[in-house]
Amino acid sequence: ALMNFGSNKPQGDVGIGVNIYLWRATLDTLAFMPALSADPFGGTYITDWHSSSDRPLERFKIQVFILDSRLRADGIAVQVFRQINNGASWVDANVDADTPLQIENAILTRARQLRISTLDTSR
Repeated sequence: ALMNFGSNKPQGDVGIGVNIYLWRATLDTLAFMPALSADPFGGTYITDWHSSSDRPLERFKIQVFILDSRLRADGIAVQVFRQINNGASWVDANVDADTPLQIENAILTRARQLRISTLDTSR
């Protein structure tokens, strides 16, 4: 006999092990960057390197870790990596300390918007 092990989970959350609003907000916020790895159950999202057209000799890579099943400000951690092209190769460079915080805040803002829109439609 086949057993349905996922039958006790809400349908909308199948395969999501972390806060759904933080996960979707991460996807929305970083949609302009190519995804390298996305693990919605473990809550890890990693982008590939991305350069903007106005700064082609600088590139960024972002890792997001969703640490909680609740929508909380401390439920997300962002790491940002930056490289610059010195003409021969890409070399690691410093990242402004505010950059990860700005990305976390953008994700949190988007997550709250998603949660509010969900609450509004359920009335």
